[in-house]
Amino acid sequence: MGQEQYDAIVIGTSQGGRFLPVDLAKAGMRVALVERDQLGGVCVNTGCTPTKTMVASARLAHQARRAAEYGVRVGPVSVDLAAVRERKRAMVAGARQNYASRLAHDGLDLIEGEARFSGPKTIEVALRAGGTRHLAAPLVVVDAGARTKPLEIPGASDVTVLDSTSIMELDELPEHLVVLGGGYIGLEFGQMFRRFGSRVTIVQNAARLMMPEDDDVSEAVAAILRDEGITVLTSATPLRVEPAAGGVRLTVRTDDGDEVIDGSHLLSAIGRIPNTEALTVDAAGIRLDERGYIEVDERLETSVPGVYAMGDITAGPAFTHLSFDDYRVLHTNLVEHGKASTRERAVPYAVFIDPQLGRVGITEREARAQGRAIRVAKLPMSAVVRAIETGETSGFMKAIIDAESGRILGCAVLGSEGGEVMTVVQVAMLGGLTYAAMADAIFTHPLLAEGLNSLFASFDG
Repeated sequence: MGQEQYDAIVIGTSQGGRFLPVDLAKAGMRVALVERDQLGGVCVNTGCTPTKTMVASARLAHQARRAAEYGVRVGPVSVDLAAVRERKRAMVAGARQNYASRLAHDGLDLIEGEARFSGPKTIEVALRAGGTRHLAAPLVVVDAGARTKPLEIPGASDVTVLDSTSIMELDELPEHLVVLGGGYIGLEFGQMFRRFGSRVTIVQNAARLMMPEDDDVSEAVAAILRDEGITVLTSATPLRVEPAAGGVRLTVRTDDGDEVIDGSHLLSAIGRIPNTEALTVDAAGIRLDERGYIEVDERLETSVPGVYAMGDITAGPAFTHLSFDDYRVLHTNLVEHGKASTRERAVPYAVFIDPQLGRVGITEREARAQGRAIRVAKLPMSAVVRAIETGETSGFMKAIIDAESGRILGCAVLGSEGGEVMTVVQVAMLGGLTYAAMADAIFTHPLLAEGLNSLFASFDG
């Protein structure tokens, strides 16, 4: 088959890639959308939608076990993991169907197969059904995402190693789940399965959990997990893993010597890597960074003019909402012919442990490393009326402000609905409000956000 000419080619269908090709087609372009696996990318299929669905089941089990604290009598609580999995699958199926319905648009061709560059703006697609198609376009957008980083320790090939996808397909509870990795993926699954009823051990190579956070946040998260009965090991380097009766045996090196952990299941949550190898980006002259991510400028253009990249395949934080903001930038520039940029965008995020951690802006550690003159305030959730009333008093609110201007530089909320409360502060930052405006604002009583009055008022104390 000869080369097929399009106006635009989009590779991948994650949060950004599932909207941009539709917009381009509506603008009158002939668009080829190439997807090698499942429509919707990680978020719909193996990330946000399924994991947060299962987190909700785990939270309900946890709350049921706490019923007596609220004067409510219930019987013994147990979890049917197969039923949890089916609820998750139904949620994913609905999200996929919703997305697939958007693609029925004139000028948009969905091509199922794996794409690779054969030149700067030419693509070869190995079709899922067999055969090959050759495509070319003056505009190419890469949205091929990232995948789980493989576990590379001695013995890993001799045991079953779960990842963030396969663990959600279990139909029986692990007796003892060993989690490698102390980032948000490992913590969310660790707490989830503890609440389902498994013993859980989290092994973190670094000195503390959630290394991008301030020490006090990391320490508080670790304390919350330990209070739920999770074993947390930090500064623990995995040395080897081997089969053992009933599961796996992991040997780790700690400050106190080597330690052996026997578990029924092993989850690797040590990070993710970009899907750039199969794309053969070198054939297009596309530059990668030292970790294999595609380098882009503030307009998301690669080293090849007319070739763009978005989402997790670039080096930015791997968040769905960031991918969607990439889409907004490209939509503005490629469809509306505007001049949108990623420069100086503040990226908020939430970690869906319970209580949630919501954060936006810079941390205290980052501010001090930059030599900024700052002031820091903290308020325990036990001082927030709504948290007391609901029995959700773990965690704290923390804010960092510029000492001279009073502008808010960053905020972390570890507490009930911490992500929602953080978003209030994010909006204040977008509007350039000072801490004094937040301290004097009228927030509805008794909401969790009312605690922001006390948090920001403490700067004057």
